[in-house]
Amino acid sequence: MKRKDFLRLSGAAAAGSLVSLRSGLGQALGSGGGKTKVSVKVMDLKLQYAWGLSRGTWTTRRNAFVKIERDGVAGLGEAAPIARYDETAEGAAAFIEKARPVLERDLWEYAVRWNELEAMAPTEHAAKAALDMALLDWVGKKLAVPLWKLLGLSRGAALTTTYSIGIDEVPVMQEKIRAYPDFGVYKIKVGTKDDRKIIEGIRAVTSKPLRVDANEGWKTKEEALEMINWMAGLGVEYVEQPMPAAMLKDFAWLKERSKLPLYADESLMKASDIPRIAPYFDGLNIKLMKCGGVQEAVRMVGMARALGLKLMIGCMVETSLAISAAAAITPLFDHADLDGNLLSATDPFKGVKTVKDQLVLNDRPGLGVEGSVW
Repeated sequence: MKRKDFLRLSGAAAAGSLVSLRSGLGQALGSGGGKTKVSVKVMDLKLQYAWGLSRGTWTTRRNAFVKIERDGVAGLGEAAPIARYDETAEGAAAFIEKARPVLERDLWEYAVRWNELEAMAPTEHAAKAALDMALLDWVGKKLAVPLWKLLGLSRGAALTTTYSIGIDEVPVMQEKIRAYPDFGVYKIKVGTKDDRKIIEGIRAVTSKPLRVDANEGWKTKEEALEMINWMAGLGVEYVEQPMPAAMLKDFAWLKERSKLPLYADESLMKASDIPRIAPYFDGLNIKLMKCGGVQEAVRMVGMARALGLKLMIGCMVETSLAISAAAAITPLFDHADLDGNLLSATDPFKGVKTVKDQLVLNDRPGLGVEGSVW
């Protein structure tokens, strides 16, 4: 990388970083130096429909939840582990338990605390995201401001969200479209031998724009190009992760010939990945559960914008707790796919609302979430 490019990226990352709130105001409201109580719970979320991707199908998802309490204030967080990265809810809970010494330190220094959590292990990204949420929720509640305001963002700039349709029999996928008619754009999971039949079936019940996610399902660049250019004539706006992340160099060939923009998902984890993959994609899908939380996601936004990349914020199957954390930073993005709470039939929290397809942030402090699993 050329020196001027490195300096440009470094400046963007610094601009996107959150600054610790150990300030006069923070000190006036309490040092956060008391004893911290940490509670962890693992819970199964039953899904409204079977959730099918190119690499498997699930009817439940198992997430971990954390609560950190200090000075009479509780901060909440959620981990939705990603099996592709060998993460489990039990592993997330174990990491949170190991993090107790970090959480005994000054919580106002939440940026410093995140760096300490990151140094504990190179993995367990969902667990770090849960702890990052809990720290920011605690700080926001102590300051009596919502997260979006804490970050200097506008609630009115929150995005609309797509609704995701998992792989299933075509009539079931059509039923899902009919069940959620108020969404302006649908995200369709593909990456199977029946992809043409799936898209044609979806097109039989809606003419609305589509975004397609292959989840690494197309195994050659030729197959990917054939499918993408066929879909280009059927109202598809862009394609997410058409090929396996390991085939990075093949993306150069594909991007040069593709009629649709290509967005990275599995090819991307953290800010440090962006310079390496940027030449091969038009946009990035950033997920809190992949990158380790809101603070890292904001850093990624700064770096991606410096490289001229489009951005979407995505999610796993999550409750309104984690979705509310992600929704708070949607003003920084071009697109949002934050429907994980709508996919679950068992959401114990209330936070961001989805009105038709508009994400509506509230004025409650921190993540703006009510409810409990304890």
